Amino acid sequence: MNLDTLKFDDKGLIAAVVQDAGSKEVLTVAYMNEESLKKSIETKETWFYSRSRQELWHKGETSGNTQKIVDIRFDCDADALVVLVEPAGPACHTGSYSCFSESLFGEKAVTKKDRFAIINLLEQTIAEREAERPEGAYTTYLFEKGVDKILKKVGEEAGEVIIAAKNRDHEELKWEVADLLYHVLVLLREQKLPLDEVLKVLEERHK
Repeated sequence: MNLDTLKFDDKGLIAAVVQDAGSKEVLTVAYMNEESLKKSIETKETWFYSRSRQELWHKGETSGNTQKIVDIRFDCDADALVVLVEPAGPACHTGSYSCFSESLFGEKAVTKKDRFAIINLLEQTIAEREAERPEGAYTTYLFEKGVDKILKKVGEEAGEVIIAAKNRDHEELKWEVADLLYHVLVLLREQKLPLDEVLKVLEERHK
């Protein structure tokens, strides 16, 4: 597209909401000017304009926590951007996966209105673990061991599901299926394949 279509404010800036392309979690909100937007498009990594320092800055230049751009979208008024990224570490300067880690409503809650809300929460938590690598967390252990370990666990859990089903043991089966789903989500995150892409395949097959 022609960048002239976008509406920069009177200071030459446009708001950029940075979102994890996989988990869909909002990571941060920053500002871009035309130069930083062009550099973001050219390098496929996020560049912003610092209003306090009045200069361009490349996300991850010093920390290594870069953000690989998957897509940049603009809203109907063309005055705001959503930047979909694959983060290589925490987005926040505090070391948190997202700058939006606090809630005015308290802890993250799963409501019964959405029976699949726990999948969204689990996907978000796995993304946080990959970015922050908290010591002692099992998910951290899996990411640090790498794809071979994750694949081994997926295979093991699939076998446990088969055994539980053959035993007609519902109590055992629900636990084993939960383990399998968790490890599959970890695998998708390691492969940088959003769950949404899998859901699209199911939608196409349904049609």
